[in-house]
Amino acid sequence: MLRFLLRKIAYGILVLLGVVALVFFLFNVLPGDPARLTLGQRADVASLENVRKELHLDKPVAVQFLLYLNDLSPISVHAQEEAANLHYISLLHLSGDRLLVLKTPYLRRSYQGKKDVWEMLTEALPGTLVLSIAAILFATIAGIGLGILSAVKKDTWMDTGAVFGSVVGISAPSFFMGIVLAYMFGFVLSDYTGLHMTGSLFDYDAFSGRTLTLKNLILPAITLGIRPLAIIVQLTRGAMLDVLHQDYIRTAYAKGLQKRTVIFRHALRNALNPVVTAITGWFAELLAGAFFVEYIFGWKGIGKMTVDALEKFDFPVLMGAVLFTAGIFVVINLLADVLYSAIDPRIKL
Repeated sequence: MLRFLLRKIAYGILVLLGVVALVFFLFNVLPGDPARLTLGQRADVASLENVRKELHLDKPVAVQFLLYLNDLSPISVHAQEEAANLHYISLLHLSGDRLLVLKTPYLRRSYQGKKDVWEMLTEALPGTLVLSIAAILFATIAGIGLGILSAVKKDTWMDTGAVFGSVVGISAPSFFMGIVLAYMFGFVLSDYTGLHMTGSLFDYDAFSGRTLTLKNLILPAITLGIRPLAIIVQLTRGAMLDVLHQDYIRTAYAKGLQKRTVIFRHALRNALNPVVTAITGWFAELLAGAFFVEYIFGWKGIGKMTVDALEKFDFPVLMGAVLFTAGIFVVINLLADVLYSAIDPRIKL
């Protein structure tokens, strides 16, 4: 187990390094001047040069990349003046004023708001986390239920309806479904549903202040959960149909066990492996890929923050968000591999 985990962690680190390199060099190809975006269009030449020097934009791209990796690395080398702005433990005093330090990864500061990127991510994370959990719960409960019903009622109108609905759900892009749901239930039928086209987890009012508004979660969670719901329905149906024809299922029926017991205690558990793969993979994707849904519904989360950063050419925020989402994929895929053996003892790591 330990060897397996260490190998997966090493692969994960390589994936993150590849993501950093790809996004970093792509960003440097794009047109735009971060220094001018930081100071504004009316900044003088001297101020622009000072900012470029401060942000290391006056150095070659390869040197900028190494400096960024130095900021990300938990063990890194910094001048005493630079280290003063970090949370660090000094490990070794090197030549001059340079220190070898142990620190938390430094994601730098936003070009626009001058705010620490890690702080921005932690502020945006709860919104994305709540939205993703709500979406995956909706998709999992409804998807497994419909998948079981479709398999048990094979070749009936229930089976045909579930399969047809899942095909429609897979085919419809999230941004399209978001626009349709927002218009229909948040605008046309708003008087009956009480829902709005846009809104976040908390509403702010001059009189009542910050108010938790869970109804704003309904439309974006359904929109985000439609595609994983469709996948889970089809995977559950296919796996259940395979399992229901196994010899041990016929033996269970021959022993006189109730149909509900056979389906839920014997068949479903052995059919869950592909479903768990889909759920864990989709949960990671929901956390990482809720960009358009958050943007359409005005939901304050990492997706909306990333789109805003891309529009403003705010490299530190964009890189921090991409790294965060890549890290989510690595961690959840690792957990999924461990869960397989817990669900099905026949599988060894």
